[in-house]
Amino acid sequence: MPKTEKSGRTLKSMLVNNFIYRREIHQIVLFSFWKIKITNKRRQSLIGLSFVLLWIVGYLVFALYPMGHSLYLSFFKVRMDGSSLQLLYHGIENYKAAFLIDERFVDMLLQYVLQTAMNVPITIVFALVIAMLINQDIKGKGIWRTIFFLPVIIISGPVIQELLNQGATTLPSIQEYRLIGMILDNLNPALAAPIQALFDRILLVLWFAGIQILIFLAGLQKIDKEIYEASMIDGAGPWESFWKITLPSLMPLISVTIIYTVVSMSVFSLNEVIIYIRNVMRGESTVGTVINGMGYSAALAWIYFLVMSLLIIIFIGLINIRKRSKS
Repeated sequence: MPKTEKSGRTLKSMLVNNFIYRREIHQIVLFSFWKIKITNKRRQSLIGLSFVLLWIVGYLVFALYPMGHSLYLSFFKVRMDGSSLQLLYHGIENYKAAFLIDERFVDMLLQYVLQTAMNVPITIVFALVIAMLINQDIKGKGIWRTIFFLPVIIISGPVIQELLNQGATTLPSIQEYRLIGMILDNLNPALAAPIQALFDRILLVLWFAGIQILIFLAGLQKIDKEIYEASMIDGAGPWESFWKITLPSLMPLISVTIIYTVVSMSVFSLNEVIIYIRNVMRGESTVGTVINGMGYSAALAWIYFLVMSLLIIIFIGLINIRKRSKS
């Protein structure tokens, strides 16, 4: 036996049989006393964990400390003194100021909640419809996938800002319908404003659907076609097949796409809330210098994060309630 092959086997044996880690037929032994049984469920969990392990390590190394430090700063009034920071403890005063003094932030936060509540379902439905159309036996599937995914590649801040300035993210024909104008005129301003913003940026909302289309398309291709053939034999039409086969099969992916859509829309570079928080950090807020600075902006960022998390929980909760009611 060649020395290289022999040394390779010796190294492999040392990696799977040592004091720290020893692998047996049906179990793994850690430190010679901690035994973990190997089951199919645990094996699949470990495989899934291995795919996200790199992201977890990157998050713990690069993101956990900045997030914790920003939470720490949110309880202080921060002043720049050359290259150092001077901290004056404020307790929850920054959070109180966000709701009791800074009316502009509260208004923008409410607009964000209403717009997200409308934009997310529209984006998910649009992505699902396009994915189902592309999944059909049509020519040029790859071209259509590229067309719908292309906005994801070019959706950078300067490009979108230029499109917004030119009015390329709205449908001009919508403004010509008097019915929509009558509806908006008779609605409460708090509801009419986000609906008007949706019409003004309807194409921009649909541009956020590129990743979701690919996710749904992957899920549709995983569904066995024999299930549809069996349902057709039993007399089910396309509509029944969608509600009884397609939609239940895509429910886990719908939850994933909801989370992705809320996060992508919330951290978008042209999001008004993010722009306002950045201006507050730089001291460029129009509210006044009393509630400017890094401490106050950190508090605003954490409030924004909690609201975004609450929206995700509500969306996922509604999906789970629907699943339980059907079961």
